[in-house]
Amino acid sequence: MDEQKRLLLAVLLSVVVLVGYQFFFVTPPADHDLPQTTRESRDQARQPAPDGNQTIVSDYTPADSRRPAPSELPGATDARTISVSTPLYDIAISEYLATVTSQSLRQYKSSNGSSTDLKQMVNQNLPQGTLITGTQGGTIQGLDNAVFTADTDATDLNLTQGSKSIRFSWTSPQGITVQKIYTFQADSYLIGCDIVIQNGSGMPLNDALMITTPGIFDEETKKRSRFAFEGPVAYIDNEFLTIKPKNIEDQNTIAGNVDWTGYTDRYFLTAVMPRIEGDTHLELSYENNIAASRLVWKMDRLDPDKQGEYPFTYYMGPKSHKVLCQYDNSLKKAINFGFFDILAKPLLITMNVIHDVIPNYGVAIILLTILIKLIFWPLGTKSYKSMNEMKKVQPLMMEIREKYKNDKQKMNQEIMGLYKTYKVNPASGCLPLLVQMPIFFALYRMLYQAIELRHAPFVGWITDLSGPDRLFHFDFAIPLMEAPYGIPVLTLLMGASFLIQQKMTPTAGDPMQAKMMMLMPIFMTVLFINFPSGLVLYMFVNNIISMGQQYYTQKKFSK
Repeated sequence: MDEQKRLLLAVLLSVVVLVGYQFFFVTPPADHDLPQTTRESRDQARQPAPDGNQTIVSDYTPADSRRPAPSELPGATDARTISVSTPLYDIAISEYLATVTSQSLRQYKSSNGSSTDLKQMVNQNLPQGTLITGTQGGTIQGLDNAVFTADTDATDLNLTQGSKSIRFSWTSPQGITVQKIYTFQADSYLIGCDIVIQNGSGMPLNDALMITTPGIFDEETKKRSRFAFEGPVAYIDNEFLTIKPKNIEDQNTIAGNVDWTGYTDRYFLTAVMPRIEGDTHLELSYENNIAASRLVWKMDRLDPDKQGEYPFTYYMGPKSHKVLCQYDNSLKKAINFGFFDILAKPLLITMNVIHDVIPNYGVAIILLTILIKLIFWPLGTKSYKSMNEMKKVQPLMMEIREKYKNDKQKMNQEIMGLYKTYKVNPASGCLPLLVQMPIFFALYRMLYQAIELRHAPFVGWITDLSGPDRLFHFDFAIPLMEAPYGIPVLTLLMGASFLIQQKMTPTAGDPMQAKMMMLMPIFMTVLFINFPSGLVLYMFVNNIISMGQQYYTQKKFSK
C-alpha cells in the first residue's frame, strides 16, 4: 500500500474512531451490569428474631413496587419554607416533608451572559423537591405526607460565616418522632443532615431508611446524555457507576457498600452520603420522566422508647475538581472521563494549574496544547521525516507501478525491495498519529465536560469555551449547524489550517486519492462545527504547531 493509501486510511480511521467514540465511549463507565439482587433471602438472613410473642410494628420486607405519589394534605399548603443564604448558595427547605425545594448557586449562572439568573439545582418539575426521606416498608405511617415543624421563627436566614443548624420535627400518629437536623456551613457546599428517629409507639420498629434523589430524564435529557452522561450515579464498593434510566426496569437494585449516590448532569451533582458505615444498598426507579436513586439504609431494630441516629451529608454543587478535592471523601470520583479518565484527569489538573498563573482558560488551552506537542515532538519529527523519505522514493515507486501494472505480485515485491534499499519504513508515518489518538480523545472528553470551561470567555466573540463559537447570531437556521446560529469563525480557521496542512503533505500518486484527501478538511470542519470552542481551539493551535514542525522537518531532511 502506497503512502497516499496509508495516509487516507489513517485519516479515515481517525474520523471513524472519533464518530464511533461519540456513541460508544462518550458516556462514563458502563452501567453496573449485576444481576438483580434477591433481597428477600438476604434480608431474612439479617433479620433479628423478635422477643417472645412481642408485637412488631413492621418487619423489614421491601415492597415489590414503588410507593405511590403522596396525596396532598390539607395542612401541606400552609407549611412554611425556610430559606438559608450563604456566600455559595441560597437554599429553601419546606416544612412539608422537610425536603429541599430550591437551591441556587451564587457562583454559577443558568445561562451565559445572565447577571441575575442563577443555576438552579432542583428542577421545578420535581413535585416533592429532592433529598426525600422515607422508609422502605412504610412502617412510619404518614411520613410520606408529613408536615414538619422547624425550630426557628424566622423564615429567611443569612449565614456569612461559621455554621448554622435547623431542626425539623414531626411525630406520627403512632407516636414515632422523626427529626431532620440540617447543618449549613458558610464556606462549603456540604450540608449535614442528621436523621433522628425516636420510637414512642410502644412497639418495636424494624425497617429501612431511604433517602431519594430524583431527577428529570425526558427526551431532551436523553439526547444530551449521549455526549455527557446525565442520570443516577453512585459510588459503590469503590467503583463509580452510572445507571441509564432505560436499564432500571431490568435492574432496579444494586447491592454493595454505598459510599454515595445521587443524580448528575453534565456539570452539577446532587449526592447523599452516609457519614458512618451501615447496611446499605441502592434502589432505582424510572417513571413519568423522573429517574430516582434511593439510598437504602437498614436500620437496627428500634425498641420502644429507644432512639436511632443516622447521619448523612448532602452535596449539591458543581462537579469541579478544585471544589471536590477540598473534601475528605470520595465525591471527587464523580469527575469521571470514562475510558480515558487516566489521561484526562492529569490534563484537567495541568490546565487548572496554568489557569492559576494566567487566568484565562483559552490561554490555558493554548499553553496545554503547546506542552502536549513538546512531549510528542520526537514522534512528530519521526512521522514527518518518514513522509519526507517517502516523497523522495515516490518517482521510483511510480516507475515500478507503471512497469509492473499488470503483475501485482511482482509490483509489491519490487516496492518492498525499494523500501529495503532506501531504508524506508512506510508504517513509521502513521504510527505516531495513532499513538497520539488517546491523548486527543482524553482531551476531547475533558474539554467537553470540564465545568471550568462553562461560560468561560476567551477573546472577542468567544464568550463560552464549553459551547460552539459563533460570531453574530442569526434568526434563521443553517444546515448542519445547531443553535445558536452564526459564523463559526474559529471552526473555519481550523478547517483552513487542515487544508494548508494537507497541501504540505506529499500527495504524489493517484489523482483520485489526492482529491479525496483534499475533501477531508471540509469534512473535519463540518464535524467540528458544533463542538465546544475549547476543543476547536485546541485543534487549531495543534494544527498550527504541526505545520511549523512539518515545515522545519522537511527543510532539515530535504538537504
